[in-house]
Order: sequence, then structure tokens, then C-alpha cells
Amino acid sequence: MAFARTCSVALVGVEGVVVEVQADLEPGVAAFTLVGLPDKSLTESRDRVRAAVVNSGAAWPQKKLTVGLSPASVPKSGSGFDLAVAAAVLGAAERIDPRVLADIVMIGELGLDGRVRPVRGVLPAVLAAAGAGYEQVVVPEGAAAEASLVPGVSVLGVRSLRQLIAILADEPVPDEDPDEQGRPDPLLAGLRMPGTGAATGMPSVGAARHDHGHDLADVVGQTSARTAVEVAAAGGHHLFLEGPPGAGKTMLAERLPTILPRLGRQESLEVTAVHSVAGLLPPGKPLIDVAPYCAPHHSATMQALVGGGPGVARPGAVSLSHRGVLFLDETPEFSSHVLDALRQPLEAGHVVIARSAGVVRFPAKFLMVLAANPCPCGRFSQRDDLCECPPSAIRRYQARLSGPLLDRVDLRVEVDRVTRTQLTASGARGESTATVADRVRAARERASGRLAGTPWCTNSEVPGRELRNRWYAVPGAMDEAERNLERGVLTVRGLDRVLRVAWTVADLVGHDRPDATDVALALQLRTGVPRGVPMAIGALT
Repeated sequence: MAFARTCSVALVGVEGVVVEVQADLEPGVAAFTLVGLPDKSLTESRDRVRAAVVNSGAAWPQKKLTVGLSPASVPKSGSGFDLAVAAAVLGAAERIDPRVLADIVMIGELGLDGRVRPVRGVLPAVLAAAGAGYEQVVVPEGAAAEASLVPGVSVLGVRSLRQLIAILADEPVPDEDPDEQGRPDPLLAGLRMPGTGAATGMPSVGAARHDHGHDLADVVGQTSARTAVEVAAAGGHHLFLEGPPGAGKTMLAERLPTILPRLGRQESLEVTAVHSVAGLLPPGKPLIDVAPYCAPHHSATMQALVGGGPGVARPGAVSLSHRGVLFLDETPEFSSHVLDALRQPLEAGHVVIARSAGVVRFPAKFLMVLAANPCPCGRFSQRDDLCECPPSAIRRYQARLSGPLLDRVDLRVEVDRVTRTQLTASGARGESTATVADRVRAARERASGRLAGTPWCTNSEVPGRELRNRWYAVPGAMDEAERNLERGVLTVRGLDRVLRVAWTVADLVGHDRPDATDVALALQLRTGVPRGVPMAIGALT
């Protein structure tokens, strides 16, 4: 009896489980049996592996071959086990020393000609291998840069099975023509978001940054909306923009990621892992270090927005925008049950998808921006009479956004139609992205210093009871907000959110504690009722 084993990784969401791939050869009629709860694509690896081994110049063992994937209770899917299965078979056939294979984790798909093809989820797979104590990983050459992001792991990138055999058998390594390693999945290419981003000394994914010349200074007028965008970025607060078509709602949402601080190392790995599982990492730029931006169409299904799909659950838009911005344009046009599905990730910061094969958990801590017209035609306004929609149609349209969902939105701003005077006035351009981004970064630093030693990083994450008991506003500053609570204008949750926004305003203007002006601005951003305070943060500093 001949036996060999090596390792690979099974992904469950963005978490990996190290799987031992065992190959056993026994005398008998030539057969290839694969056991260990494989799915259809993994079962088909028997034919891919056999052809790859033969076309790589190695002899296929003419014996009874059994390949087991342990632990057998973990569902296994995808073609990423091909390389490990081939190596284990060659080890059992003594083409490779079985002792060399035991402590190596192998991830990659095999072509029929023996070439090693990239697969999704290399980063979370290597993270799982490192967490399990493995120090050597073999991946496709095109995924080597992604795998190298994990510290403490020696990564070997190979182009073909022939190269791997030569390296493990200590033989001359054959040259292989470079292939289109890392080519994106054509089915997912349409989901890739435009943009670019770069960091000194660290590669980044261009799909994550939506700043091709996008500057806040391009937005004409809209002082209240610009202030709301700045406050949302500084405190991580959700934002609702309501106004007629062409007023600048989409422009503001597109520029929000450009003023967010760059992601930290751990945040970058979290975001990159999600995009790796989704197959959205561009070749040559393995690390996302800027806030992602995702804007699904209003016809998106619940699976596209929250995650799921047939077979193995895939991350949806809420997870692809983890640590970034999720923009829902024309929000009332989304299905009501799709919008209601956002409540769990908004509260928990993750989404749980239950399937018959198990439960998958994806991170989903995002900044949500909703945009809507005031009515079906988009011209309804209290100031003029351009709208031709009947009152019943306006009520039905506005009722598509449920109260529980809007109650979770901290900032609600009306975006007015841009006038000719505003468009042609000299000096109409507002502050640039660079200026606002500096204030946002300083505000985040103040908040993180205050919240040091707690599980929270931004003001939007702090529970209301903690704000009321540990971080007080200036005495008397909350009086007007509490009167709004008594009159029913605010709920208790709304009062807590006003206090959170007031702390963010205080951080932006440099106050040690929120005063009456900070709370008044927070109330105006929450209710839309003028409070007699300047709406520009620059005017308050």
C-alpha cells in the first residue's frame, strides 16, 4: 500500500478550514474514488487531475486510487483542490517524496495541459493556513502577490504542475510561457467598479476607489448636503439625500469615498478577503487599502444585495462595500423586502446566510447612502408648483421607504435644485476634497483617541447608553433635542443618533464636548428643520 498526504483549504464564506488531502494506492482494478463531501465541481477534478498529470509527463498509477478530504464533515467546493489532489496522488505513486508534501498547503486549479490556474479566495485561504500553523503555501503564480500579503508564510507561485514536480523532486525547473494568470471571471466583470487608487509602498485595488478626477469642489452649492457628506465620513453615519433629478445626489455619493481615511492594515485584509472570494481583485493589485464603493442597480435581487445565490453563497453588495460606501440610488425603486433585508447588517455589521449545506457569515460594516426623488416625477417641492403627480401617488412613492429603515439613518438632507445664479456665480466652487479629507482625518483621530480601549472606532458605533453615561454633552446642550423627543419628533433611537452626530460635529470643529451649536446642527441634519446655525463646517471652526 502507498500513501501520501498534503493540505488545501475549504472556504466557508471568508473563513477557511484547512483540509488534509490524502491519497491511497492499493492493488486492484484501476479506479479513482474521491470522498469527503465534495461538490460537483470538485468531483470533476478527477478528470482534470488525471489529464494534467499525464500531460505533465508523469505516469498515472494503474491501481485502485482513493483520495480522501478530511475533515469529511466540512462541505468542499470549487476547483482549488486540484493542485493538492495531484500532488498527493504523485506522492502516493512515489513520483514525489511523500515526506515533502506533508507540511505544505496547496491551492490552485489545474488545466488539462497541466497549467495552474488562479482561483477565488486565495487570501482568506492563506490566512486560514497561517492561523493553523502552516508556513509553506503553493499557489498559482498570478495569485502569489495576494498570498504574500499574509506575514510569516513562505509562498511559492508556480505556472504548471511540471514546475511543481521539478521543485519538490529537486530537479531542474522547466521554463513555462507566462499565461493570463489572474484573469478576472467574465461573469463578474460587470460588477467591477471604476476608479483607481495607489499607496506608497503598498499595492492597492483600483476597483475600490471611485476618484477619477472626482472632487467635492465640482459640486455647486448644496452647502447642507456637503456638510452632511463630511459629517457622514467623519463619524461613519448613514445618509439620506432627497431631491430632484440632476441636483447632485449621485455626485455627492461618488465623492464620499474620496474623503474617507485610508484603510488600516487589518481593515485592508478584511476588505481584500471579501473581494478575493468574490473574484473581484484585479491582477497585479492584490491589496485594497482605500474605502470601496458599491452602487447596485435598483433592480438588484436580494441575493445580489445581501449575498447568497445557488450553490456556494457569494458576498453581495453589502459585503463588497465593507469598510466603504454602499450607495442606493433611486432607493424607492428597490423592492421593499430587499431594503428591509438591510436592517440586520446595519445593526450587526455582518450578514448571515443560511443554506442547507451550512451557515455562511460575511462582514458588512458599511456607510450607507440613500438617494431618492421627492415624487415619481422628481419635481415635487414646497417652494414651487412644478409637480404634476397626484397626492396619492406622492404618498405611495414616499411610503416605499419604511420608517424602521429611515430611523437607522442619522443624516437626512434635502438637496435643492441648482439655480442659474449658483451655477454662474464667481467663486461658486466649494472646498476641495483634500481640504475636507484633512478635517475628516483629524476628526477620526480625535474620536479614536477618545474611544481608545473600547470596542468602537467611530461615533456611529457607540451605543446610546454609553454616550449618556460616559461621554456627556455640555450641560443644557441637549435641551432642544429632549424637547423634540417629548413632542414625538424624535424617537429614543433618534435622540441617541442626534447625540452621536453632535459628537462628530464637535470632533470636526475641535470641541472637547458637544455644545448647543453642535447639537443644533445635528438636529438640523436629522430633522431638516432650520435651527439658525451655520451649515458649513468651515464656518464653525
